[in-house]
Amino acid sequence: MTLLFTQEELVQYLYNETSHERSAAIEAALQTDWTLREKFEILQHSVQMLNTRTESPRTQTVMNIMNYARETMGETVHDH
Repeated sequence: MTLLFTQEELVQYLYNETSHERSAAIEAALQTDWTLREKFEILQHSVQMLNTRTESPRTQTVMNIMNYARETMGETVHDH
């Protein structure tokens, strides 16, 4: 018998938010259903990507953008 699991249920399982019974059912299905296992592995990878540290722009880059915005706003105000 094949049980269907939603993506939400797989995410809940990934974060240990499923009941013991539901977790056991998902684990059993992951052992036999390669499509489900593939979906689960994609979710695992996505979570890992979300948890990785993102890089911030250099301070000089932010300052350049802020200066440009300030200059542009000044031109807009003087045009009116």
